[in-house]
Amino acid sequence: MMISRRALLAGMAATSVTPVWAAETLITAEAPFSTDLLLEQARTLAQQKYEPKPLIPAPWRELSFEDFNKIQFDPQHGIWTDEDRPLRMDLFTAGLYTTRPATINIVEDGIAKTLGYDLSLFEIRGDLPELPVNDTMGYSGFRLRTTINTPDHFDEFIVFQGASYFRAIARGEGYGLSARGLALRTGSPDGEEFPDFTDFWVEAAGIGDTTFTVHALLNSPSTTGAFSFKITAGDPTRVDVSATLFPRVDLTHVGLGAMTSMFLFDETNRHRFDDFRTSVHDSDGLLIWNGGGERIWRPLANPKVVEISDFTDQNPRGFGLMQRTRDPEKFGDLQAVYENRPSLWITPHGDWGPGAVELVEIPSDKEIYDNTVAYWRPAEPMLAGSEYSFGYAMDWGHEATGLPDLPHVSNTRIGKAFNQINTLVAIDFAAHALFGEDISAIQPVVTANAGTISEGIVQRNPSTGGVRLAFHLSPQDATRIELRAQLVKDDMPISEVWLYRWIA
Repeated sequence: MMISRRALLAGMAATSVTPVWAAETLITAEAPFSTDLLLEQARTLAQQKYEPKPLIPAPWRELSFEDFNKIQFDPQHGIWTDEDRPLRMDLFTAGLYTTRPATINIVEDGIAKTLGYDLSLFEIRGDLPELPVNDTMGYSGFRLRTTINTPDHFDEFIVFQGASYFRAIARGEGYGLSARGLALRTGSPDGEEFPDFTDFWVEAAGIGDTTFTVHALLNSPSTTGAFSFKITAGDPTRVDVSATLFPRVDLTHVGLGAMTSMFLFDETNRHRFDDFRTSVHDSDGLLIWNGGGERIWRPLANPKVVEISDFTDQNPRGFGLMQRTRDPEKFGDLQAVYENRPSLWITPHGDWGPGAVELVEIPSDKEIYDNTVAYWRPAEPMLAGSEYSFGYAMDWGHEATGLPDLPHVSNTRIGKAFNQINTLVAIDFAAHALFGEDISAIQPVVTANAGTISEGIVQRNPSTGGVRLAFHLSPQDATRIELRAQLVKDDMPISEVWLYRWIA
């Protein structure tokens, strides 16, 4: 059928006496649900030829960005809004960038109820062209709300929308980086594949529940998968993920615990951007706690060509893209509030074996693009016809927890030295009791795989209370150099490891 704005407004006016929509009015089908049934569905689907969901009608796909943004979900029509539950759900319409809808179900007492599409749940803020609604139309995803900040207001804390993307925030934060259910061939010259969460099951929460559960079916030309997310909103917001993959083909380039973020510039590359702000980024570094117990910090970069870095490891203890810069003056942006973006820390459940934390950095000239991806890449391929189960915890918040207590890198500055020939690298380490009052016994250990470096100098930084390690780099004929630095005292490491790829 065809829906015009005039007819839609008339319909909304006719129903305005009942502003709160009960979920039951949207139900189109019911069926039993369990995680075992989800696993069997993914297993069976993997044995069939890949078939994507139908495209939504063309007028929805061809909407302009401005017109699409006129369609906003009305929170009064949220699922469970009229019930005494600690969880509420809002829906997003498919359209524009999301051209194939996801099926969304709510689950209670082992029964899954499929939500039908209803455009009257949305507020239309302005004039729109005629938009058809047929059986291919649906939702692009959803957001969940609970009393995360105050006891009397339901705020959103996690969003599932687009491919296998989702993102969450902790108490008092704003959205920043995103996670993915699975990354396939990221950065590969053969092209990346983006699996979809095609079906969701959101469990109804009972009175007093603080952990909420979402299940998802993943489907792509290369694999299917069954995912479960147990989500506890707070500070941090914790998401425990369990998943099983059923490859259709041999998967040789898989990314587990994948996340994507934005890094435009900071003190390392500020000279390349004519911008009123000091820094622009959702994340400023990759943090790794490797299987050997080393704590590693790799500042992010915005390269001029795609750069891929592999940090080989065995049974990683954790990794994540972090936003360490929390001083508003380091950004100077009163609208974006980058200092309030979350970090995302991944803690594997069990042993993940050999592989590498892989970092993909993509050139970008605008902050609207996510250009940084990080994930765990297993060394061994996942073979077609097999099943692979894994799990991990995600902490969305300001900092990673549970790591060795060492002074961390708070800032990296890179630029020409006083002679305008060499490059000067200055690494600030945050204040810490390990430094003590007398820093004369602290020794820098700095290495480079090309060029030459000066002997590092360690100084107290009066503005931070920590210490600064500075050294000169002479690239000579090298166009890229891998740098490593750490502070030691009495032959014992007293700081995390700083790694950086310098590129001419």
